[in-house]
Amino acid sequence: MSRSTTIKLPALDLTAAAAATSPKLSSRSRPRSASIVKVEEIGDRTIEEVLDRSAYANINADWVNAKGAWLIHVVLISGGKIIIDTLPGMTQQISWTLVNLLYLALSYLMFHWVTGIPFEGGVHAGAYDDLTLWEQIDDGAQYTPAKKWLFTVPIVLFLASTHYTNYNPWLFAINLSALIFVLIPKLPQLHRTRVRFLPEDQSGMATPVTPSFPSSGTSTPAELAELTESRFR
Repeated sequence: MSRSTTIKLPALDLTAAAAATSPKLSSRSRPRSASIVKVEEIGDRTIEEVLDRSAYANINADWVNAKGAWLIHVVLISGGKIIIDTLPGMTQQISWTLVNLLYLALSYLMFHWVTGIPFEGGVHAGAYDDLTLWEQIDDGAQYTPAKKWLFTVPIVLFLASTHYTNYNPWLFAINLSALIFVLIPKLPQLHRTRVRFLPEDQSGMATPVTPSFPSSGTSTPAELAELTESRFR
């Protein structure tokens, strides 16, 4: 008794497979942003950037580990306090608050706002253009002695300003807000992270542009127009 060699295969449902693999058509060219705040991460995009950063010493960030670099913060704070105290009518509460706010503002501008290298940037082929000074210190390593010192100075200055302002609640709130605003960018979780307000791709679809169509006919020559007008006069 011979067996049949015909093999019956189950029917394939190509509709479900095509629906799963084919992209869904949407009337929007790109998805709408869900928030006005966008967080972007800046990292090593290529191996060439890593090689460019390690080719030469980064003078822009190496000065924080130089001799006397830590002491300069104490000198600047003390000098600023002496200068502000010489202003007429200045009280100790306002003086310590101004010293704290000025130091925090300058440190934020220097360490967390300005990016790139202000001098000899061509040596590194623009590898540091997207990084702040804080991200350049010690090649981005965390919990180094220099970063611990830069993290400690604002806290100590805040405690001193809080003590000499006699724990005034309004001045305490101002000093604490400024301290938090400066310490947050120093956290390892925010390393090479940017917070963008009102990103460019917030809109769901681009504004349509009215297409320009060519004119339906050619313009009438000036001589022909004059001839036509003279004939019908």
